[in-house]
Amino acid sequence: MDTMRDRLAPTVSRLLDEDPRVAVVLAEIGKDGFAEALRRHPGRVLNVGIREQLLVGVGAGLALTGMRPVLHTFASFLVERPFEQVKLDLGHQGVGAVLVSAAASYDWPAGGYTHMAPGDVALLDTLDGWTVHVPGHPDEAETLLRHAVAAGDDKVYVRLSTQSNAQARPVDGQGFRPVREGRSAVVVAVGPLLEPVLAATEGLDVTVLYATTVRPFDAAALRRATAAARADVVLVEPYLAGTSVGAANDALADVPHRVLGLGVGRAELRRYGTVAEHTAAHGLDARSLRERISGFLGGGTAA
Repeated sequence: MDTMRDRLAPTVSRLLDEDPRVAVVLAEIGKDGFAEALRRHPGRVLNVGIREQLLVGVGAGLALTGMRPVLHTFASFLVERPFEQVKLDLGHQGVGAVLVSAAASYDWPAGGYTHMAPGDVALLDTLDGWTVHVPGHPDEAETLLRHAVAAGDDKVYVRLSTQSNAQARPVDGQGFRPVREGRSAVVVAVGPLLEPVLAATEGLDVTVLYATTVRPFDAAALRRATAAARADVVLVEPYLAGTSVGAANDALADVPHRVLGLGVGRAELRRYGTVAEHTAAHGLDARSLRERISGFLGGGTAA
């Protein structure tokens, strides 16, 4: 199966053909996939070199002229390194763009910590007005990319990963979808962590919500799910643990509830290893999730 990132260049190249507002800005990474698009649209496929602050600045400049820019590089270079430009060139100037990342939290362990960005969504949470898509399958990535480009002039972040569920599910860029129903708790599985969550909760009396659009946070879906189940909530996110705990607490502020946030830990794992080893080390494999979810649900009372 191809990866989410494999879908990026073909999908965006078609959007370049379809919409004269669309432009692509690259920082060297990913340029080979846009070679044909560059030939067809030389004025709308730009490579600024290894200058990530300029990547965002050029995108903002294009947006100020009425274009719909798509900016792409690794997550650590797209959100963390040029964060001031994301904050000011886009946010302060009131213009939008589609930021499409690769490498996610630890997709390229050999790249070391410089190429890991588990804090990207939490960092964007400090800014106003961002939509964040976290697809769990290449088909979903393609659909959400199209949603993002078509979203007027909004600020949208699309987080691509090499990790993937085996099966694509319907996504509409709106909110959470129920996958399994139960009464003892609600588990929100984000993007590529759906299948580990389903394996981990097999036989447990829990509702599982699938989230591929995590911002805005779908408070209404969480409230509906907890109306039919005990208000114990487990969030399983493929980025920094606890990123959405505050949003879940806000959604359930008027009812007794407990929230457990699972995700990537803060400790830096200094051995390269493999993606699977990093997943296990952060407790995001099915076996670890089973233990952590069962332990949470088996102890304590809602408060």
